[in-house]
Amino acid sequence: MTAWPEGYRKIRHPELDSTNSEARRLAEAGEAGPVWITADNQTAGRGRRGRVWQTDAGNLAATLLLRPDAAPSVTGQLSFVAALAAAEMAAHFAPKTSITVKWPNDVLADGRKLAGILLEAGPGWLAVGIGVNLAAAPEGTAFPATSLAQLGLAPPSPDDALCVLAARFAHWYGVWMNQGFDTVRTAWLARAGGLGGRITARLAQETRQGVFEGIDGTGALLLNDGAQVRAIAAGEVFF
Repeated sequence: MTAWPEGYRKIRHPELDSTNSEARRLAEAGEAGPVWITADNQTAGRGRRGRVWQTDAGNLAATLLLRPDAAPSVTGQLSFVAALAAAEMAAHFAPKTSITVKWPNDVLADGRKLAGILLEAGPGWLAVGIGVNLAAAPEGTAFPATSLAQLGLAPPSPDDALCVLAARFAHWYGVWMNQGFDTVRTAWLARAGGLGGRITARLAQETRQGVFEGIDGTGALLLNDGAQVRAIAAGEVFF
């Protein structure tokens, strides 16, 4: 049984609009954190770019409220910390499944989306939202999704999944704080899906294709389009 990480609290709700929204409310009310917030059901869960994030019964919807002792310009790197933590949690319950990470903040199981991450921030605080498809996965999504149950596994309870996730996040957060991003970057690249292959990167105003060569020291994607290697700070990747 994985031990709950020391120094972290948790608050569980039967229902919330969004665990990230609750983290914001707590932060603005003076909550110091670190505290994990979970909900059995979200009525207004959201993903990146304002998309709806569906939380089916038995899935994990969790947000960690932090007050990082770091400049806001680098706290976005914690999306990679969260991705590693979620990937290792998935691998713990699905040891025979190929668990990879997809830039900038998804976790894949056998090439399908298993978990998504959404970071939101305010003055002095950061909300790290993580949704994991344990028991069910949505249909009709832009990138095919899956769940541990659809992989033929007996899914863990959200509480058991959170315990492993929280422990792995605490580990990688400590690495990031004490050793910097480079160690996190190396571990993330070791799990990166599509590395060295051709990808499509959809940016705000254009779409580019090329070879995925890795991520740089800031977390930007490195895309070789044949003419140059471009560093892409924000976008979506398709294999």
